[in-house]
Amino acid sequence: MSPTAELTIRIACAVTVFAIMALWEATAPRRRMVAGRRARWPGNFGIFLIDIVAVRLLVPTAAVGVALVAAERGWGLLHNLPLPVWVQFVAGFLALDLIIYLQHRVFHAVPVLWRVHRMHHADVDVDVTTGNRFHPIEILLSMAIKIAAVVALGVPAVAVVAFEVVLNASSMFNHSNVALPARLEPLARWLIVTPQMHQVHHSVEREETDSNFGFNLPWWDRLFRTYRAAPKAGEEGVVIGLTEFRDPRERGVISLLTQPFRNARDPAR
Repeated sequence: MSPTAELTIRIACAVTVFAIMALWEATAPRRRMVAGRRARWPGNFGIFLIDIVAVRLLVPTAAVGVALVAAERGWGLLHNLPLPVWVQFVAGFLALDLIIYLQHRVFHAVPVLWRVHRMHHADVDVDVTTGNRFHPIEILLSMAIKIAAVVALGVPAVAVVAFEVVLNASSMFNHSNVALPARLEPLARWLIVTPQMHQVHHSVEREETDSNFGFNLPWWDRLFRTYRAAPKAGEEGVVIGLTEFRDPRERGVISLLTQPFRNARDPAR
């Protein structure tokens, strides 16, 4: 698969998922929003567009391009093991998902990386646009980690494409302001990260922020004991965001870009 085809697939899937989730949020929102769409979406969309430009300018081949080169030259563990194609696909997909989970934990644990990642958490509401609200520095670091993993493990290009598509779709889904049916949600969170499950991760409470790190699969949180079923304050009582970044003036693109370089007022960090 060529990088052009990969980009086309990713854009088509992302637009489709965004449209579905945005419409779902508009017709059946789970929570009443603090700031709402009008106050937050310009900044969130602005950051997302900057992320796209940064990646395309600085990492034009992206992970799938590196995967194709690795396959041609036999780089990586999976390319040197006598495994069926489907096993390579599943192993590569799961390995990338575990790496993203571990990366997420590291970005919370290391102070300098937290300063970059906290822009994502500073959103006072969580909705479909929050799923793509990441600082460009974090996006580029994440891409570098992903590329290194693809080369070292020899992840097949098709698995890389599938992972990227699912990661983007699941991020928009689990950040969205929607609720699954009450009977389905407890079962669904054994297979996917649901919006209610991920909402805990966006609580202002430190111990809740440092839980439920998964994006695609919920199993890593259970395996590594970072899973939290619900916020202490309950579904309606949980406060979203960071205590030190709640000023409405913090929602513009420039403020979001410069946030990692400004001192926080939260002594816990």
